Amino acid sequence: MNQKKLPNRRSMRLQGYDYSSPGFYFITICTNQKECLFGGVINGEMHMNECGVVASNYLKQIDTRYPNTIIHEHIVMPNHIHVIIEIVNTIPFVGAIHESPLQRNANPELYRNHRRKMLIPKIIGWYKMNTAKQINQIRKTPGAKIWQRGYYDHIIRNEESLCHIREYIKNNPMNWNKDRFHLDLRTFLPK
Repeated sequence: MNQKKLPNRRSMRLQGYDYSSPGFYFITICTNQKECLFGGVINGEMHMNECGVVASNYLKQIDTRYPNTIIHEHIVMPNHIHVIIEIVNTIPFVGAIHESPLQRNANPELYRNHRRKMLIPKIIGWYKMNTAKQINQIRKTPGAKIWQRGYYDHIIRNEESLCHIREYIKNNPMNWNKDRFHLDLRTFLPK
């Protein structure tokens, strides 16, 4: 069987960190090629289309699907989403990995497989899979790639950082004209 081999990419995750640990996580997920799929910003306000509503509804379902989480500030922008996810309990999540660096370095492939079982990557995988399926149904594009392969995460370590990120999310629509994801020309080119 001839399988397509993906390029070897360096992980953006903090090496050795347990992404099932209690705390606050700031997550950004971009659409494939930063295509504006979710609506538009008009006069500093985000106006979601049907696909944007799907993206928003699934954000709001995370803490129901994963009861040891709380969804804080979140927003759907034309071509990305931001969310603060808090993991609240100290009971280890089933599948959480607590190994020493020696174990991690001894078998890097096994370690990568275990990382996929940590809570934050599981949440992102669930979110991407379900939103993509529903958005593709709406757009009548079965199997089309909706999200970029990875995502950005930031472990929020103090109250000052949490307040700063909350303000950033709240003000994202007002700052859309300055946003690094704004007006990607590929969005407007004929396909």
